[in-house]
Amino acid sequence: MNDWPETNTSLILRIKDPQNAIAWNELMAIYRPIVFRLARRKGLLHEDAEDLVQGVFLSVARAIEKWEQGDDQPRFRNWLGKITTNAILNAITRARPDRATGTSSVMQALAAIPENRDTKQSLLVECRLEAIRWAAQEIQPEFSEVTWAIFQATGIEGRPAAEVAQVFGRTIGAVYAARCRVAARLQQKVLEASAYWSEL
Repeated sequence: MNDWPETNTSLILRIKDPQNAIAWNELMAIYRPIVFRLARRKGLLHEDAEDLVQGVFLSVARAIEKWEQGDDQPRFRNWLGKITTNAILNAITRARPDRATGTSSVMQALAAIPENRDTKQSLLVECRLEAIRWAAQEIQPEFSEVTWAIFQATGIEGRPAAEVAQVFGRTIGAVYAARCRVAARLQQKVLEASAYWSEL
């Protein structure tokens, strides 16, 4: 995805047109990884999580025409979170042919689903992580391989600057400077997306 959506409402308006493949691809690029990770975190197998993602976005496609933005309406991400939570609940409680039935297994499955507030918080955290991943992917080509590797080693892996300086044949000051340059640019890029993630 090369460009972040200019406005939140514009993307929602565009996906209300089922023929707008570009808008749907954009929405899927933003939210598909989030829904998938939430499903996996709740214990769904990879294949089941993939099926769940398809079901969630099919539900979105069927219901998006009724969703309206407004002060008395849920934010889009909360609405999507509710659809996702319901889909996960259905997937967990759905009886498999090879699984024993009984109220205790259903109750255990229900207990494994957090309260709606926790799901909203998880969705928000996943949105923020996705914004960071997106920003990192976008800015990586702006830096040399060495600069990015130094940032990766110090800023992400947490390796000591002295160790990284020795590995790359740089001074400790150069390592700190490289890390700060990338971190500052990453922060700037994340801020470009932060309004989008926080408002939807």
